[in-house]
Amino acid sequence: MIRLLDQPFDPGAELNRFCAGRTETGAVASFTGIARGEAGQATALELEAYPGFTEAQIDEIAQAAVTRFGLQDFLILHRVGRIAPGEAIVFVATASAHRRAAFEACDHLMDYLKSRAPFWKKEHGPGGERWVEPTARDLADAARWD
Repeated sequence: MIRLLDQPFDPGAELNRFCAGRTETGAVASFTGIARGEAGQATALELEAYPGFTEAQIDEIAQAAVTRFGLQDFLILHRVGRIAPGEAIVFVATASAHRRAAFEACDHLMDYLKSRAPFWKKEHGPGGERWVEPTARDLADAARWD
C-alpha cells in the first residue's frame, strides 16, 4: 500500500498495524525518515507531488520489489506539503519470510524514494528557500540496484 499524506503520522503506530496478525511472516523491516533542522538552517521542508502520478510511479517500483525480493507485503507512507524539523517524512515497511529479503527490499525502496521518485523538495530557512536535489551519494546508493 502507498499513501501520500499531508498531515503528520505516527511511525510506531503504523508499524504496529503493519505487523498485526502476520502469522506466516518471518521478518518485517522498516525505515522512518525524519526532517532535519540542519542546525537551524532549515525551518521547514516542503514536498510537492502529482497526485495519482506519483503513487503510480512508486507502485511500479514497489511491485518490482515484491517480485525481486519475494515480499509478502509492503507499506509506503510519504508526506507532502510543509514538514517541520523532527516530523516523519517517509515510512517504509516490508514483510517477507526471511530477514535478508525484508532488509534489502526496504533499503531498495528507500533508495528509490530518496533519489528517483517524482517529488519536488524545497527547503525553507532563515536565508530563504532552496530546491533540494539528490546528492551524489543518493544517486550512487540508488545505482546499486540497477
